[in-house]
Amino acid sequence: MTDTPGALPHPDFTLPVRGGAYRRPGAETISGFDTITSATACAKLHGMGITRSYVDGPVPLSPGQRVVGSAITLQFMPQREDLASGLGQEYVERHTALWHVLEQVKPGDVLVVQAYGSRFSGCIGDILARYFLRKGGVGIVVDGRIRDAARIRELGLPVWSTGTTPHYASQTELFPWAYDVPVAVGGALCMPGDVVIADDDGPVIVPQAMSGDVIEAARDHEEWEIFSRRRLDEGARLSDYYPLTPDTREEYEAWRSAQAFAL
Repeated sequence: MTDTPGALPHPDFTLPVRGGAYRRPGAETISGFDTITSATACAKLHGMGITRSYVDGPVPLSPGQRVVGSAITLQFMPQREDLASGLGQEYVERHTALWHVLEQVKPGDVLVVQAYGSRFSGCIGDILARYFLRKGGVGIVVDGRIRDAARIRELGLPVWSTGTTPHYASQTELFPWAYDVPVAVGGALCMPGDVVIADDDGPVIVPQAMSGDVIEAARDHEEWEIFSRRRLDEGARLSDYYPLTPDTREEYEAWRSAQAFAL
């Protein structure tokens, strides 16, 4: 008897897995977040009962970039040699969820990738990033690594990741498994079609059904912060203007009315 393994039996299971149909948010919804920071969106969601909207871990590849868009999702899973592995080298990837999800990209999409914070799997590289950009994609959030960082910076494509690696996607412990499915990224759940906001403070996932309420609450918040900054710069007390008290809220409402009248 020998311990040398032969051909492994292959379970009756077909890859890649694709989730069900979903609806992207409309252009008006996306444009409603144009001036809303990830910090403000996160704070407003917290007040509405969504306490885990922040994607912990990914940081901007190029500081100063910002993106808002509709989530399109990709899920990596651990390799298992009887189902899926990188043993066939990177050429096997063209038949995986990684290639399939890129064919589904529409203008305004943000690709959100579940990769368990892996330090070794380069989920996206230069060629795939170029194709994503050509299809109209506007940004990528990866709970894991990317490769070809210098070339991706040259593209100007906004990317948030946990770092870089020279490895291709399935070179080590993960394999592109599913797309258009719910994904877990940095402690947050992202559903296909959710709104993604990412800036220097990190990415935030806004449930699509709550996007209108978040926009309304955030606009008011950001407007009174403009007023508060002005008053603080003029020497006012912090406790009176951040956050507003009932009295200073009245002052703000009068200021806002005057601003609107001046326009």
